Amino acid sequence: MIFKCPGLDNLRQPKPQMIKCLNCGKEVEIWSDEAQVICPFCKKRISRKIEINSCLQWCKYAKECAGEELYNKYLKNRNQNKT
Repeated sequence: MIFKCPGLDNLRQPKPQMIKCLNCGKEVEIWSDEAQVICPFCKKRISRKIEINSCLQWCKYAKECAGEELYNKYLKNRNQNKT
């Protein structure tokens, strides 16, 4: 049996989620691997919080487990969310 870390499921196989645009109040689709999207209704940038307890933040095997591309994408999204 091969161990698969469940902490990366939403990044490896992104799923659509709906968030409310704080500018216009419309529901906007954002994928689980995205930190920001442009609202198609008001054209403003909106963000959702990246999960604070992601294993990519604390696991010493995170980069190896996720792969460099996915790991770097996560870090980029996390840093965008701070601004």
